[in-house]
Amino acid sequence: MNIFQRAVRKTKYLLGLDQVSKGEAEMRYWRRKKAEQGTLPNEHYAHFYTTHFGLSMDFYKDKKILDIGCGPCGSLEWADVASERVGLDPLVSEYLQIGANQHKMQYVIANSEHIPFPNRYFDVVCSFNSLDHVDALENTILEIERVLKIGGLFLLITDLNHKPTVCEPISYSFDIIKMFPANFELLEERHFEKKANGMYESITENIPYNHEDKTERYGVLSAKFRKK
Repeated sequence: MNIFQRAVRKTKYLLGLDQVSKGEAEMRYWRRKKAEQGTLPNEHYAHFYTTHFGLSMDFYKDKKILDIGCGPCGSLEWADVASERVGLDPLVSEYLQIGANQHKMQYVIANSEHIPFPNRYFDVVCSFNSLDHVDALENTILEIERVLKIGGLFLLITDLNHKPTVCEPISYSFDIIKMFPANFELLEERHFEKKANGMYESITENIPYNHEDKTERYGVLSAKFRKK
């Protein structure tokens, strides 16, 4: 059984939540977050798109950016120097009802398995906390490769080693790196321990993943690729 088959097999385990659709579960999460916080903040995103990956704001000037599984927070609101800043998500209609309609970035309703843009369209494609949410991992990776320009960057931040859930049906470990095509040059790879306070907070704490500890536990992967 190869890596793709193992990942697909794990999607079948929904931990007793199989009566709730993925979309319903996602929207329950976002509505709860907005009720708790009063708003859905997006100030933290700029750091992860820039400093975290060794990129400047100027790097994005006049570039076309795609955020896959963008969520409703306005993940690309900071990128006003870009020529296009597109958030892709199948739940866009619902997001617009809870505040995303106030954002300047473009939202597109679509699944990651069928990205409605031409070949080699984007300079930068990103997947932050979304790759394990998709329905078909192999198809998503093929679509990322298709829409990214030669010389373009793919930026990945993802949870690892979690049990499949309705919202996160795909489970994988650090071997996810091997699933990307050969023309994706790995420029940077970092492994972090996952802390209870969240994925982005775990990266900020900057505790390297202890690979000597063989117990299977949550982790966070950050990776930067260039398409050759």
